[in-house]
Amino acid sequence: MAAALAAALRARALLWAGALGLSLGLAPGRAAQVPLLAWSTRRALWPPPGAGGRVVTEEALRELLGPALERGPRTVLLVLQDKLSIEDFTAYGGVYGNKPDSAFPNLEGALGAAGSALVLPAVAGGAVGALPHTLSQALGAAPLRVDGAALRLLRLNTSLPALLLLRLPHTAGSSLMAPREVLTSNDEILGQVLSALKEEDVPYTALFTALQPSHVSQGPGGAPLLPHGRALLGAGPEEEGAGPEPQTTPPAPLRWPPAGPARILLWARNLSVTYRGQQRDLSARTFGGGGVDLGGSSWEPGEARLVLKYDDVFGGTLNITFVLRRAWFPVSARSWAWLAEVGLSLGGGPPGRFLGREGAAPTPLGWRCGELGAPGPFLLPPDPPGPASDWSLRLLDVQVQAFNVSGGVFGGASDCAAFFSPGTWMGLVTGALLLGGLCYGGALLLRLRPMDRFDDPRGPPLPVPSGE
Repeated sequence: MAAALAAALRARALLWAGALGLSLGLAPGRAAQVPLLAWSTRRALWPPPGAGGRVVTEEALRELLGPALERGPRTVLLVLQDKLSIEDFTAYGGVYGNKPDSAFPNLEGALGAAGSALVLPAVAGGAVGALPHTLSQALGAAPLRVDGAALRLLRLNTSLPALLLLRLPHTAGSSLMAPREVLTSNDEILGQVLSALKEEDVPYTALFTALQPSHVSQGPGGAPLLPHGRALLGAGPEEEGAGPEPQTTPPAPLRWPPAGPARILLWARNLSVTYRGQQRDLSARTFGGGGVDLGGSSWEPGEARLVLKYDDVFGGTLNITFVLRRAWFPVSARSWAWLAEVGLSLGGGPPGRFLGREGAAPTPLGWRCGELGAPGPFLLPPDPPGPASDWSLRLLDVQVQAFNVSGGVFGGASDCAAFFSPGTWMGLVTGALLLGGLCYGGALLLRLRPMDRFDDPRGPPLPVPSGE
């Protein structure tokens, strides 16, 4: 009987969530992109994210919010504003507390004092549309609309799940109020609710987002941002007198394992291999084409192997192996990951190995490079090269991440450029030459000695003995 009653209550909660989503106008197929800010009183719920430049999909958002819903407080506050874009925080928010006229003082204070925080600049409208249903399904509780006054009268049981919905009433596009006044008014309402939760000493997790954007976010050249953070390749302003060209979505990153939470991600604009003078472009087969087998890949906390297996390349089976390693460095008090090795083999022949050098990144970040070649500055063959002399690998705009992958999308990336790049060496050498000239000139000035005798033109000439 108790199990049947619990199932009935859960079904009722899901029906409430679906009806609420329709009443709010949250269509699951909306293409809008809105920011989402999440924070909690519980610590260490999310790893340091790097979702900037990516549109978080519904599945990715569910994975990102999973730790908070599983291990976090049972009270969840969902704050929905009519319109909001990441540009509003730039235009009307404070900068490290130095801007006294910020429109978000309560929101900034809550984020600063939170035990855990997650900031997603771009979330797909469909993901926001499914958010009430997702939260209700995870908590097993129907959404309850609240405000500051009603929340003070409500006694929350922290051991039971509760989904609180705060609908901010004003619209950012109101003609009666300036945008700053609208945002400030909404922030005051949010502050009242947060104060009520603090007075009741209720641990909670809060999510702040909007129903639609107040600005249209665009990528480089005016191209709209797409999932996985890639803008339309080659998109830009249309030429005068020419019709719009068809636009294609860039392929998704290669992920392993194909099912379940992603462990390793790889993306490149171009991947080509050369074997004994013969070149093959494998970009289409690798990304989005399904022509690559990842069955030989593996993942361990200290080492990850991504094995790309292609059939019928150079007359046999081609294997490309990316080896990434992670280690803890006490000097920096953090763990670092780097591309340690790339191997290429054909059939059962001996592999050509290229060893990585430099290019390490902190493990919360991925690793990217505008152009990666083997052999190249970051991948060198061993000495003697052996089978590696027959191979050559080129990747353009490559990004790889094998540790701390969250939500199936790339985190922030550390560029592969070394600290002492050619430009850095030019600046150091030029500065050293200028400093040397300055030191030499100063030494000459210090060695100057004044005359100890002076000739007065108005008096008799000063005799100087010839011996002096």
